Amino acid sequence: MIGLSQSATDRDAAMNVPLQVALLATVLLAATPAAAAAPDPAPAAAAPAPAPALQAAMRDLWHGHIVHARDYAMAVHAADADRTTRAAAAVVANASQIADAVGGFYGEAAGEQMMDLLAGHWGAVKALTDARAATDGDAADTALDALTANAGAIAKFLAGANPNLPEDTVRGMLLAHGAHHSQQITQVMAGDRAGEAETWQAMQTHMDAIADALAGAIAAQFPDKAG
Repeated sequence: MIGLSQSATDRDAAMNVPLQVALLATVLLAATPAAAAAPDPAPAAAAPAPAPALQAAMRDLWHGHIVHARDYAMAVHAADADRTTRAAAAVVANASQIADAVGGFYGEAAGEQMMDLLAGHWGAVKALTDARAATDGDAADTALDALTANAGAIAKFLAGANPNLPEDTVRGMLLAHGAHHSQQITQVMAGDRAGEAETWQAMQTHMDAIADALAGAIAAQFPDKAG
């Protein structure tokens, strides 16, 4: 299982980024898999969005990712081949939209690199889903290793593109996101509807935090372009 722990170093790093990003990174602690097993606490007050349209667009794009990935897991569990194919295609189409959004700020090459990284993320999630459906523990472990490595690669890319996104903080966000995928997949394959429903709520809250952190960092870097 992939988890998220926040060391003293991570907390110190978070204090050096804009308040918007630091607050949103802190909110992620309420959305880790450990917390997903219990009802979510009252949401923390969010900082005002510096670029509401960008924030809304980012939330919509990143929510699309988890919606389609969840649909894929459920289709695999139901052994619905047509739905499985459609869901997988929808995940790829959504990844292309996210990559295009990144390319709009950082250039075509950056957008293409982001697409490659998102393809790696989806490849690992898909492999994990298929492995859990087949109860193949070795394949699941390999997929989890790939998911962990991909989180580091995406974090390095985003931190290199935007100084408002500390690499360790972004990596922690993405590891927690991967943990949600892992937990959700396990619950779907087990037919645990109640547990999956709780994980799904935590996953959506966490996805908002990731989208908001990215939107806040981009707005800080490109105030004229993101406003």
